[in-house]
Amino acid sequence: MESGKNSKLSLAALKPSMMIKRQQLRKYSWLPDVLRIKGSIITRIFGPVLTVTIFSTLVAYIWSRGEKVVLTNSIVPLLSVVVGLILVFRNGTSYDRYWEGRKCFSTLTSNVRNLSRMIWVHVCLPPTEEQPTHIKGKTPVSTLTATEVRRQKVEALQCCVAFAYAVKHYLRGEEGIEYDDLTAVLPPRFASYGETGYNTSRGSASPTSYAATENTVGESEGNQRLSPNATKRVRRKRSKKFLDGRAAKSSTPLLGDSHQTIMFHPYANQTSIPLPLVIAHELSGAVFRFKREGFLETVGPAGTNAMSGLVQSMVDQMTSMERIANTPIPAPYGIHLKQCVTLYLFALPLTLIKELGWSMIPIVTVVAFTLMGIEGIADEIEMPFGYDKHNLPLDTYCDDLREEVQYMIERLPEGGHGAFGYDDGEGDD
Repeated sequence: MESGKNSKLSLAALKPSMMIKRQQLRKYSWLPDVLRIKGSIITRIFGPVLTVTIFSTLVAYIWSRGEKVVLTNSIVPLLSVVVGLILVFRNGTSYDRYWEGRKCFSTLTSNVRNLSRMIWVHVCLPPTEEQPTHIKGKTPVSTLTATEVRRQKVEALQCCVAFAYAVKHYLRGEEGIEYDDLTAVLPPRFASYGETGYNTSRGSASPTSYAATENTVGESEGNQRLSPNATKRVRRKRSKKFLDGRAAKSSTPLLGDSHQTIMFHPYANQTSIPLPLVIAHELSGAVFRFKREGFLETVGPAGTNAMSGLVQSMVDQMTSMERIANTPIPAPYGIHLKQCVTLYLFALPLTLIKELGWSMIPIVTVVAFTLMGIEGIADEIEMPFGYDKHNLPLDTYCDDLREEVQYMIERLPEGGHGAFGYDDGEGDD
């Protein structure tokens, strides 16, 4: 009875602090959002809408001078149907890409959490003679100490978090490992990775739209390369089509001028691999070593397969996000949509001027704001991995994940050491 009262008292004491207060929730607002400019699409479409407004004013001025600038009303309904269908499809496709990117990164976060927890809890030294007989079995004998095993577990958890950061930079087209958030979580052995096959040159800033994904040509033909963009790897995956310009100009004196030498460079200049795949390789190797050393005897083959499946799922989610970043909406589709919307908005003043006169100008402006706003929103969210204000906050997702894993390492107990001591399975009595 006394314990029951104490539990009730403790719950009563915690209840006020756990309650969600109304002022912490976002209040439903209509008028403030209507009058809001910051965070809206107004600044993005102000120029095109102003152009349509100026054109409408020019049409009204010409009409007021007695000129005939009137079109039949049968044109607008024909264009409105086409424009409406294209805008609906355009907006839906862009939001699907945005939502798909969020789902993929959420699944990646879940996989990192599960894999980190399983490594931290289930990886431990194999049973010894000092432990109870009911947990002993035919397991390998390891020469590592508990401190060394913990160090390997910490490195594995660091690789889990580093995978999320590496995917973030990879999707943004940022090359190398020389980023503060990435180097802070990578194990020390990755510091020399740039010398063993990875391009460590820092890429340019992440593009905010697909206009930045076009290829650029270097100053000379011998130095042709793909410009960093929001989609691809640090360097072209396949072999280069052209030799280095310096190698093509060098000749061998003993063979004459008709023969040229090929200067062999390290394989880092020939092939490339994304950093997330290297981290995934390290994680798979860590799981293999844990199994070989007998550190996964508590979970058996099923637990080992579950860990390997989580690493595979992490790579799958990275590939899905790569597909989104590497597959922009075809340019002719966007061009045709803008042409149709522009044609519709320029024909609208000519059909309304006879009936509305000068009052046609604000009406056309509102219509232009509506249609161009939909296109502007679709263009802004179709690439969700950049630095735009309304892109996915990947930095926040990764930082939160890092704090969770750091808390696990510093505060939560490892396997075999519960929060309230060792449980021998015999019950409290």
